Amino acid sequence: MTSRKPNNDTVLAHAGNHPREHKGVVNPPVYHASTILFPTVAALEEAIQDRFRGVSYGRYGTPTTFALEEAVAALEGSAHAITLPSGLAAITMAVMTFAKPGDHVLVADNVYDPVRGFCERILKSYGIEVTYFDSSIGKDVAELFTDKTRILYLETPGSLSFEMPDVAALAAPARERGILVMVDNTWATGLHFKPLAHGADLSIYAATKYITGHSDVMMGMIVCGTEHYRPIKMFAHGLGMAVAPDDCYLALRGLRTLSVRLDRHKASSLAVATWLEGRPEVARVMHPALPHDPGHAIWQRDFTGAGGLFGAVLHPVDKPALAAMLDGLSLFGMGFSWGGYESLILPVDPAKSRTATRWAELGPTVRLHVGLEDPADLIADLSLGFERMRAAAAR
Repeated sequence: MTSRKPNNDTVLAHAGNHPREHKGVVNPPVYHASTILFPTVAALEEAIQDRFRGVSYGRYGTPTTFALEEAVAALEGSAHAITLPSGLAAITMAVMTFAKPGDHVLVADNVYDPVRGFCERILKSYGIEVTYFDSSIGKDVAELFTDKTRILYLETPGSLSFEMPDVAALAAPARERGILVMVDNTWATGLHFKPLAHGADLSIYAATKYITGHSDVMMGMIVCGTEHYRPIKMFAHGLGMAVAPDDCYLALRGLRTLSVRLDRHKASSLAVATWLEGRPEVARVMHPALPHDPGHAIWQRDFTGAGGLFGAVLHPVDKPALAAMLDGLSLFGMGFSWGGYESLILPVDPAKSRTATRWAELGPTVRLHVGLEDPADLIADLSLGFERMRAAAAR
């Protein structure tokens, strides 16, 4: 590294790499390990005193784990990152570390549905009160704080409907009250948005998505400062949470190409989204990087890029006609998750998982992930799908 502060692309290429520690190997190798041997009693005792520094036992991490964590933390300009077995595991560990029975948690109404399930089934069973709120209210979120509020939880953008919250405006009154601000940053990654620089305490990822980028790894990550690092590590490892070194290796390899992949995802998704805006079957497209999107001003101010995930609301059509469109697509697969090299499409219903806001759209909603295929081919695939939908609707 030079004395000049490196930009994101350089960080992605070099952070976490220490060839001299691995016999000159450029890419940190996979360390398969459970037992670690110590040469002396003194070395053993030193390792026991702080299991989160250095290599002491496989469950606490290996050099492969630490290389990934170092690289992701460097990307966000933070002190620490923590690997966990899934994105949901990262979310639940972050919340459960700091929320105790009797506490109150504020959660954006448009969150990832499994987060709402965790709140309803787990948090409430532990006596933790949950209030869902409209994340567009900005600094007025302070009116929802109580003496027991401990956490403010956000997504950038909101799941399924892609509303863009003003993280800085929401975080400012929370920080004044000592309320922890947690942001799911999976959509933009630390490459295009850095929540901690906008007032958040924790930046959370489903590394399953863009960080790994190849639809073959389940992983979550939490980026945080020193103050919050050890409590999360203690809680997660107390529950036996650990990530396999092979998965860390794949995530680290995927991280190296994150910038070039996201550039392609963004360009292709905007091409497909712009085309969809002109289709008569489409009522509206939800993509914060589009100029007409309600969240565009915030995205333009705070973000340096975007990924390939967005949504579209269609004009009313019956289920068989929608199925005729989706079932026959050849390039867009139907499946959960996103962030890989392949394109996906999924029928979704935001109305099913909202309580503080109202989803008033009349037609069906689809979520699209535009992969690395040629966008002209993807548009042709969707065009044929709309033809099938119209034909089925006319029958």
